[in-house]
Amino acid sequence: MSTTQSERLRELLEPLVTSQGLDLEEIVVDSVGRKRVLRVVVDSDTGADLDQIADVSRALSAKLDEDDAMGAGEYTLEVGTPGAERLLKEHRHYVRAVDRLVKFQLTDGGELVARILTVDDEGLDLEVPGVKGRKATARRIAFSDIDKARVQVEFNRKDKNEEEA
Repeated sequence: MSTTQSERLRELLEPLVTSQGLDLEEIVVDSVGRKRVLRVVVDSDTGADLDQIADVSRALSAKLDEDDAMGAGEYTLEVGTPGAERLLKEHRHYVRAVDRLVKFQLTDGGELVARILTVDDEGLDLEVPGVKGRKATARRIAFSDIDKARVQVEFNRKDKNEEEA
C-alpha cells in the first residue's frame, strides 16, 4: 500500500509531538526554488510556548536526521503554531476557540461572524454581535451547517473584567 510523504511523515513525527504534550495539526512540504521546507504545525488546549516549540523542534530534527523520510537533499524544518487567524477543522479547534470571534462560511452559501460560547458534539452556541447599538443575539449552529470557519483577530476587544467594572 502506497502512502504519501505527508502521511509517512505524520506517522513518524506524531508520536514525538504527542510525547511533548502537543497535537500535530499539520505537516506541509513545500519546494522553494531548489530547497524544500518542512512546516510542522503543533498546538494544545493551552497553547504552545516558545520552550515547547524549541523542544519539539529539536526532537523532530533528531528523528528526521536518523530516518530518510525527507529523502536525500537539503530541507529546512520550521515548527510553529497555527497563528492568530487559524482555520478551524477539528472539534478540538472549536473547543480551543471558545470566547473567540469566528467568521463562518455556511453550507447554504451564507456568512456569519459570531463569538463561540460553547461547543458540544453536535454544534456550537454562538453570540452574534449587535449592529449599530443593538444587543447581541444568541444562535445555535450545527457542525453540518459549517463549510469553513476561521478565527478573527480582535484589536479593541474589552476584557471581561473591564466590562464588569
